[in-house]
Amino acid sequence: MREYGAFTKKEFLEFFRTYKYLVMGLVFLLLGIMSPLAAKFLPELMKEFMPEGMQIALAEPSALDAWAQFFKNVTQIGLIILVILFSGSMASEYGKGTLVTILAKGMPRKTVIFAKFTAASAAWTGAYLLCFLTAWFYAWYFWRGEAWSAALLFSVFCLWLFGILLIAASLFGGVLFRTIYGSLLFTGGIVVLQFLLNIVPKAGKYLPVSLASQNMALLQGTAVTADLAWAAVTTAVLTVLFLAGSCFVFGKKQI
Repeated sequence: MREYGAFTKKEFLEFFRTYKYLVMGLVFLLLGIMSPLAAKFLPELMKEFMPEGMQIALAEPSALDAWAQFFKNVTQIGLIILVILFSGSMASEYGKGTLVTILAKGMPRKTVIFAKFTAASAAWTGAYLLCFLTAWFYAWYFWRGEAWSAALLFSVFCLWLFGILLIAASLFGGVLFRTIYGSLLFTGGIVVLQFLLNIVPKAGKYLPVSLASQNMALLQGTAVTADLAWAAVTTAVLTVLFLAGSCFVFGKKQI
């Protein structure tokens, strides 16, 4: 445990020195602010810039629109930033050759994997929580009681869990290919494969990508918690398998 704590601390310091935490914090803070503001003021802006004489009926903005923007922004921007920032975690260690010295002193190889996963997961959790709380505050400010619903926390949890899976996948890709591009392609391939499998009838309820695509369905009542239960289980199992695979492959590879 002492080695795990020391290496995790080293990862935290590395992320601070390379401004990864700062970048993630600023990006997710901006996404949290943008989501409700876009939902609130975009209809008014569209009316202002509409060609003279053209009229279009726009629905009154609501808290649901704000959460739709939130999930869209985090999925299309936030998760991509997450994967890009942490896809080089293993590649940088290979490139700098720091692992040789650390492992020669007797540190277990699996400790490296778990420490990197812990640090990246902590960064994702903190940034995502900041984004959510910011979005919720502005949604509450504009729409008060409408900003909260019974399904909101589970919807937010589902997207968080999918982000954890992406971290584990990018770590496994980094161990396999030792390059940033290899890690990115592997993680992207996992996501693309799920979209292809989603074409198969009834396969969607088992695919982790459902956790990042059915969030608004939960808030709108067209889906319930049970509909995503199997997807959550699959995501947790795959995360464990990716971590176990990372430990196994890293344990066998020459540094």
